[in-house]
Amino acid sequence: MDQVIQRIARLNEIGISLSAERDTDIVCEQILKGAMELTNADGGSLYRMADDHQTLEFVIVANHSLNIHMGGTSGVAINFPPIQLFIDGKPNLNMVVGCAVHEDRTINISDAYDAEGFDFSGTRNFDQQTGYRTQSILTVPMKNHEGEIIGVLQLINAKDKEGQTNEFSPDEQDLAESLASQAAVALTNNRLIEEQRELFEAFIKLIAGAIDEKSPYTGGHCRRLPDLTMMIADACHDSDVGVLHDFSMTDKDRYELRIAGWLHDCGKVTTPEYVVDKATKLETIYDRVNTVDTRFEVLKRDAKIEMLEQKLARVHDSGDADNSDLEDAYQKKIKQYDDDRDFIRTSNIGGEFMDEKLQQRVRDIAQYRWLNSNNTEQPLLDDDEVKNMVIERGTLNDEERQVIQNHIVMTIKMLGELPFPKHLLNVPEYAGGHHERMDGKGYPLGLTREQLSIPARMMGIADIFEALTSSDRPYKKGKKLSECLRILGFMKQDGHIDPDIFTVFIKEKVYLRYADEFLPKEQIDEIDESKIPGYQS
Repeated sequence: MDQVIQRIARLNEIGISLSAERDTDIVCEQILKGAMELTNADGGSLYRMADDHQTLEFVIVANHSLNIHMGGTSGVAINFPPIQLFIDGKPNLNMVVGCAVHEDRTINISDAYDAEGFDFSGTRNFDQQTGYRTQSILTVPMKNHEGEIIGVLQLINAKDKEGQTNEFSPDEQDLAESLASQAAVALTNNRLIEEQRELFEAFIKLIAGAIDEKSPYTGGHCRRLPDLTMMIADACHDSDVGVLHDFSMTDKDRYELRIAGWLHDCGKVTTPEYVVDKATKLETIYDRVNTVDTRFEVLKRDAKIEMLEQKLARVHDSGDADNSDLEDAYQKKIKQYDDDRDFIRTSNIGGEFMDEKLQQRVRDIAQYRWLNSNNTEQPLLDDDEVKNMVIERGTLNDEERQVIQNHIVMTIKMLGELPFPKHLLNVPEYAGGHHERMDGKGYPLGLTREQLSIPARMMGIADIFEALTSSDRPYKKGKKLSECLRILGFMKQDGHIDPDIFTVFIKEKVYLRYADEFLPKEQIDEIDESKIPGYQS
């Protein structure tokens, strides 16, 4: 009686352990090990129902006497073929595990060599090769909460205290059936959790894919940033630089950060395409620089008309045929118009910086007067065109930049409305802080370094470096690696990015690992780390 009570207590312990474990391989190990312990079995196998319900696949095989441990967490592959549940379309009842599935019952065999109705030729061959003697077999189908068989537990050779092989007793069969029931629930729960995780990850990648499709210019950003963020996180985990001395990341922390990486720009689904895709300063639904070209042609036409009229007037008034001065003045004006048109075209492309002198030249050119189709005189560039042409950096004016920046507000709002589970509660903070600055001059909340978590600061550097190295932006080509690091160094000096993470980024050559994986060879040049602003090795 005491032994039965001890076995029931052990059964409860195993059940509790199964419900707490999330690693399926470990759960399977606990199932087979626990069943063998409860029934004093010398060996056993755990089978999983294939998705097509046509076969049973080996998950774990163990045998104490033969010192066999395959599958599960052992790292030893199982080379046995799966058990066919159907032969020529008919249920395979010759195999004991197949019969247990089809007849939905436990099968307790006292001696496999004397059993009738089953094909144990494979067992006999195994015994001949190993010198083993398979005798008692207990085969238990494992059913989930919906009554579906998801696998089979099979135990071999029940041993008594003297080590002799006996038939599995009714009590041992009850214990095995009870454990199989609990095991099926644990495996089903784990599978449901895994399926939910896969669905969640597929959904967030679907959002990133939607942003990819929305704009060919920033699509790669959503795919690259999670990888770069995790490269930085791994380097910081191993570092003892500054505030990173006591920093570490568990697998749970890493998963949470990667999810945040995938979701960091989800608010861009609300950003209008005409802003995201604005490749030139004058672009709206088309590039208005072509319209400006036409106006220059009108100016050149009018200049020629004016010159010809002056020639005719001179001949009429004085008969003078020497018009070289008029020709020279005309050619000079045409050259000026061509130079100004080329300047507008070049400036329209956008860039890293347009100084005040160049901006003033745009304003001066705008003062040229031309006649439209209604014969109305107008400035060459209207106020809106001037406003866009004097943009200092990139191609977006202040209003459009505000629209772009609003994506992070929408990201925070969207993520704030999701009921994240406990292990993902930090996702909104990580994803929502990648445009903040260490000096508090970032957006949207103006948070300082002390108010931002270390993972959020990591993502900030990842977001900037990916943008600097990217070759798929509408207004620029990908910069050389050395130039990107130089700019990043200046940003560190300006209080834009975290200094300790920046140091690790350079010291551990995270930039090079990222470059080797994601950048074309022509962007990767020689790096002299001593010349990177703000970096001290």
